[in-house]
Amino acid sequence: MSPAPRFKRILLKLSGEVLMGDGGGLAIDPAVTARVAAEIADVKAQGFELCIVVGGGNIFRGISGAARGMERATGDYMGMLATVMNALAVQNALEQIGVETRVQSAIPMSSVCEPFIRRRAMRHLEKGRVVIFAAGVGSPFFTTDSGAALRAAEMNCDALFKGTSVDGVYDADPKKDPNAKRYATVSYDTVLAHNLKVMDASAVALCRDSNIPIVVFNIREHGNFAAVLHGEGVSTVVQKETE
Repeated sequence: MSPAPRFKRILLKLSGEVLMGDGGGLAIDPAVTARVAAEIADVKAQGFELCIVVGGGNIFRGISGAARGMERATGDYMGMLATVMNALAVQNALEQIGVETRVQSAIPMSSVCEPFIRRRAMRHLEKGRVVIFAAGVGSPFFTTDSGAALRAAEMNCDALFKGTSVDGVYDADPKKDPNAKRYATVSYDTVLAHNLKVMDASAVALCRDSNIPIVVFNIREHGNFAAVLHGEGVSTVVQKETE
């Protein structure tokens, strides 16, 4: 028998690249987005409350634009708009399989989604809807990781799950170092002190201060989201050091 889940309300942070699929030919691959939506729907059907933040790196990265001479603030705003596009794509995929979903944007654009209103988002969760938060925190110079940590704290989430293309946090880059070792658990302070590539430092610090565990797992592996939620599967949990 699977162990009882530790968490009830989850914020799922998805990297934008996850929606591209393995080939990388499309910024948003409908088939891949549909598979990710099915993973989310499976977890939702098990009684978890879910909110989501999707990055925009598959379409545009503000920091990359800045590196090529674009003003950083302008690049970041363009990146925020990319996250809205991804949020709408995930919403469409979820609603096609019967999961009621709302998108809330930190940058108001009432023609396509709701503005971010915390109490309204809470009410959506209480009614069993999935809420997707778009446009980061609504200001430049903050990543979607920071946006995810902020929304997780605002929504009183029990954990922040980061779905990526790797199965956890390593002491070195596993793609470059075959001897890299994966942590089963690691403290916030160790992540910050050793600059482990989990989330940006401000996001990790906010989760630490709010005592929100960060669970890093591979969203590309079929069924892994639900498995990790039930204490199975492969992941790394970033949390306070145990006494």
